[in-house]
Amino acid sequence: MDAVEGHRRTDSPTSHTPTGLATAVTAGDGTVLRWSTGAAALLGRTAAEVCGRPLTDLLATVPTGAGTDASPADRAAPAPVRAALAPGTATADGGEVRQALLRHRSGAEVPVTLRAVTFDGSDERLVLIVPDGPAGESDDGTALLRALLTQDRIGVSIHRPDLSVARANTGHGTAAAPALPVGGHLDDLLTEGDAAATEAALRHVLETGRPLVGLEHRLRPALPGAAERSASLSAVRLEDALGRPTGLAVLRTDATEQARARDRLELRHLAFSRVGGSLRVHRTAQDLAEVLVPAFGDLAWVDLAEAVLVGDEPPRHLGGGDLHLRRQAVSPSDGRWPDGMIRPGGVIPPFPDVPFVRAIQVGRAVAFDRAAVDRGLVAPAHIRAAVPEGGHALAVAPLFARGLVLGMVAVWRTARPEPFDRADTDLLTEIAAHAALSVDNARRYTREHRAAAALQQRLLPRAGVRTSTVETAGSYLPAAGGAEIGGDWFDVIELPSLRVALVVGDVIGHGLHATATMGRLRTAVQTLADLELAPDELLAHLDDLVARLGAEARPEDSDGVGATCLFALHDPVSGQCAMASAGHPPPLLADADGTVRAVPLSPGPPLGVGGLPFETATVRLAPGSVLALYTDGLLDRPDHDLDAAVRRLRDRLAASLPRGSLQSVGRGMLADAVLPARDDIALLLARVRALPPEATAQWEFPAEPSAVAPARAAVARRLADWGMAESAFGVELIVSELVTNAVRYAGGPVGLRLIRDRVLVCEVTDPSNTQPRLRRARNTDEGGRGLFLVAQLSSRWGSRYGPSGKTIWAELPLPAPVRPASGPAAAPHPAGTAPAAPGPG
Repeated sequence: MDAVEGHRRTDSPTSHTPTGLATAVTAGDGTVLRWSTGAAALLGRTAAEVCGRPLTDLLATVPTGAGTDASPADRAAPAPVRAALAPGTATADGGEVRQALLRHRSGAEVPVTLRAVTFDGSDERLVLIVPDGPAGESDDGTALLRALLTQDRIGVSIHRPDLSVARANTGHGTAAAPALPVGGHLDDLLTEGDAAATEAALRHVLETGRPLVGLEHRLRPALPGAAERSASLSAVRLEDALGRPTGLAVLRTDATEQARARDRLELRHLAFSRVGGSLRVHRTAQDLAEVLVPAFGDLAWVDLAEAVLVGDEPPRHLGGGDLHLRRQAVSPSDGRWPDGMIRPGGVIPPFPDVPFVRAIQVGRAVAFDRAAVDRGLVAPAHIRAAVPEGGHALAVAPLFARGLVLGMVAVWRTARPEPFDRADTDLLTEIAAHAALSVDNARRYTREHRAAAALQQRLLPRAGVRTSTVETAGSYLPAAGGAEIGGDWFDVIELPSLRVALVVGDVIGHGLHATATMGRLRTAVQTLADLELAPDELLAHLDDLVARLGAEARPEDSDGVGATCLFALHDPVSGQCAMASAGHPPPLLADADGTVRAVPLSPGPPLGVGGLPFETATVRLAPGSVLALYTDGLLDRPDHDLDAAVRRLRDRLAASLPRGSLQSVGRGMLADAVLPARDDIALLLARVRALPPEATAQWEFPAEPSAVAPARAAVARRLADWGMAESAFGVELIVSELVTNAVRYAGGPVGLRLIRDRVLVCEVTDPSNTQPRLRRARNTDEGGRGLFLVAQLSSRWGSRYGPSGKTIWAELPLPAPVRPASGPAAAPHPAGTAPAAPGPG
C-alpha cells in the first residue's frame, strides 16, 4: 500500500502513528493473506510474521463493555469483532465500524477501528485498520497540514533530522521570512549572531523531544536596504510508529513590532536609569549620547548652549542665527568620529531660519531624510559638518526644560536601513525631556558650585606665607572630585611679637551654607586671635559662637550647625607652641631629624556642644620642624581604619619632607588620599625657624621709679649696637611710659624685651592683670598721657595676658636703609646727643 503522511499521538506509549494506510486481506476463514506496510508500521509486525495466521490472533483483550462472565474465546474475539473477521459473514453490514485493541509486537495495546469490505465473487475481504478512533481524524490532520502550508502569515516547515527542509510553504514569502526552499536551512534566513544559537536549540528538540516555544531571533533582510525583522520560532519533534525521531515541525510568526516595542521600552528604562546620575553638565550630555547609540541610531551628538556650561540660563531665541551652541558629547557606533564633522568643544555655526529650527525651539522633535537635511542646511560647509557618510535618516529633539531650550540632541542612522517613524520621534522626545531636566539640574548645581567655590576662594587665605620665623603651605581639595564645596578651612594669622597662629577647621555639611558658616568662623577666629587669648580660651569663645549660630538657625537646620577646629599658637622667641583641639585630629610633628610623630593632644568636644572645657598642650618646636595640620577627610579610607590611615599619613610625610618643598609635600599628601574624596580636605604645613640670639634683648627691673632711667639707657645701648640709634628717641619714650606705668600701678618685677625683625617690638611685662586703657587727658591733667603717647609713636600696640600677669607691647617700623647722598655727606648725628625724653605722663 502507498504510504501517506500521518502523525503519532505523543500522550500514550501504546499509540503509534503509521506512515501509510494499515490494511489486511483475509481468506474466508480469517487467515491473513496480505499485510500492508502501514499495518506493519502500526503493529510492528512484518508480513512474514502475520500472513498465514488468523487475524484474530492479533486481538489484545475485550474492549470496554464486555462482561466478566464471557468465555476466554469471547474475550479474545468479541462477537462484533468476530462478525467482522469470521468466515461466512461477507453479507454483513460492511459499513459498520467495529472498535478493538490490537497487540503491538512490543506488547503495547493499540486502539483501532476495524472495517471489513467484501469482494464480489470471492470470500476474501479487505480489512481497514484505522488507529485512534474515527477515520475522520486523519482527514482533519491532512486538512490542518494543508491549511498551514498554504497560508502566508505563518512560516511552516517540516525538517529532516539534518535540519534541512523537507516541506514548507515555499510558494509564499511570509511576513515572518522570505520563502524557504526545500533542501534549505533556517540558517539561510537568520543573522549570523542568531544562526548558531537557533540551530543548537532545534537540535536540542530533536534529541530530547521537548518542544521549543517562542524562541525569538532576527531575520536577514529580504531585500538589500530593507529593515531587519524579528520572528518567534516554535518547534516540535516528529516521530515514526516506533517513537524514533524523523524530523521537526517548525512554525515561525512575525514578532517585529513586539520586538521593537520591547526595544523601545528597554531603551527608555536605560535612559531614565543612566542619564542624570551626575551633576556635571558634560557627563550628563555624554551619558545621553552613549545611551542612544547603537540602540536608537548609529551616530549621536549633544549640543548645549554656552550659557548652560557656566550655570546660567540660555537666552530665549526664536528663528535662525547664532544660537551660541557648543558640541559637548558625541557617540559613534564604531568608536571613530567622522572627519570633517564638528568635534566636542566646537562651536556650532549659525542656523538658517527654517521651519524645523523653529519647531525645535518650541520643544518639538523632528525627523528628516537626507534630502530634507540638504534642503534645510543649504550651505555645503554646513552639510559636511552635520551629515556623516551614509547618513540617510536624522532625528533631532530639543533639550527643553522650564520653557528654555538648553540645547539639542541629534541621532543619525547610517548602517540601519529603516527611517525614523512617529514612534521613534515620540521616544526621542521623551528621553530628551528627561535628559533636559537632568541637564538643568546640573546647570543649576554648576551655578551654585561656582558661587560656593568663588566664595570659599575669597574666604580662604593665600596658600603660602613666608616670614623670618615660619614658612607655611596650605592646600584645599573639594569632595567628589570638585563637585562638593564644603566648609573645611585653614588659616595663618600673624600676631604681635612675631608669634603665628595656625588654624584648621571643618564645618559640618557642604554647599553654600557650610561655606558661609566657615567664613563666619574664620572671621571669629581671627578676631579672637587678635585679642591674644590662650588656645583653650579662644576655643571656648568659639564654642559659644557656634552654639548661638545653631540657635539662630531654622529648626530643620539646627542639627547641621557644628564644626571642629584646631588652634595652635607658636612663639618663635621661646620656641614653644601651645595648641588646643575642639573635636579635631591632633597634628603631626616632623622633627628636624626626620622623625614624625603625632602631637600628644587630647581633643575636646566639637564646637557647638558646649559645657565641657578644652585642654592646652604645649610642645617645643626645634628650628626646621614641620607641623602638619589637616582635616579628617585626609584620613578617609575604604576600610575606615583611622589608626592605619594616620600611620600611612605619617609615613608619607616622613618620606616626602627630605626631598621637596612644603608645596610639593602637600601635593603628595593630597595625592595619597582616596579620590574622589567623600569629604573635602584642608591641609596646612608649617616649617618653623628660630630667631638669631642677637635679634632679642631682655632685662628685668625692680618696681621702683629709679628703674626708668636704667631701662632707657639699656634700650639706647642695644639700639646703638643694632645700628638704630636714630630710633632711640621714640623707643626710649615708649619704654619710659610703659615702665613708669608698670611701677606705679602694677608692682614688680618689671620685664623689658626688645625684638628686632621686620619691625621693632618693645614689650613690658608686669604682674598685674589690670587692662590698660587709652584715654585723652584734659589740659589741666598732670598725667594720663602715657598710652596716648605710645599709640602716637608706634605703628600699633596692645596687650596680652599670661599665667602671672600681662604684657604690653608696641611695634615700631624699622628705619629705612640710608642711601648715599649725591652731594657732600652730611655730618652724622653724634651718638648720645638726642634730647632727653620727657618723664612719664
